[in-house]
Amino acid sequence: MAATSLWSSAYGVLSAWDAPDDPQQALRHDYLAFLDQQPDGCLRRCEPGHLTGSVIVYDATLTHVLLTLHPRVGRWLQLGGHCEEADETIRDAAAREALEESGIAGLRLTEMPVKLDKHPITCSLGVPTHHFDVQFAAVAPRSEGLPPIIRSEESTDLAWWPVGELPANVGSGILDLVERGIAATTDPRLRTSDGVKPSV
Repeated sequence: MAATSLWSSAYGVLSAWDAPDDPQQALRHDYLAFLDQQPDGCLRRCEPGHLTGSVIVYDATLTHVLLTLHPRVGRWLQLGGHCEEADETIRDAAAREALEESGIAGLRLTEMPVKLDKHPITCSLGVPTHHFDVQFAAVAPRSEGLPPIIRSEESTDLAWWPVGELPANVGSGILDLVERGIAATTDPRLRTSDGVKPSV
């Protein structure tokens, strides 16, 4: 039943999402057309491709962003990964991955995606496929200094980076995602999952 809920939630979110520009709008339609053809398109077993959920995580001041050095890709990326059948929604999948890969409890995710990114990859299936990534933004709870983090076994490294001083080998699209994520978390029309806009 959860797998059906996951598909339905993803389709509903993408149908309702107000894409910020024409390229993102085209991707939104591409995602919806893919889901129309793939009832298991949120699960990694779907060989033509599958939706994934990811999160760009900021500290409470929005001056630092948390990135992971992906062992397979070899670049610094946002947190995220495959959906699981136990995930009720695509946002739940993204939130679970963010917690598992950062160790930070209490992350406040945007209700809607901030960006879509489709890319070819050979993932854990071991065959060439596509990831239809649904990207959210999240703000960590306030703390003394940067929030402590716990690197998972799925990551080569995990680190906070100043927003204006990202590493040279960031993944394609990260700079754009960082900018869009900050805009989403500071937009007065939007609220994070607990209904509270982060104070900056």
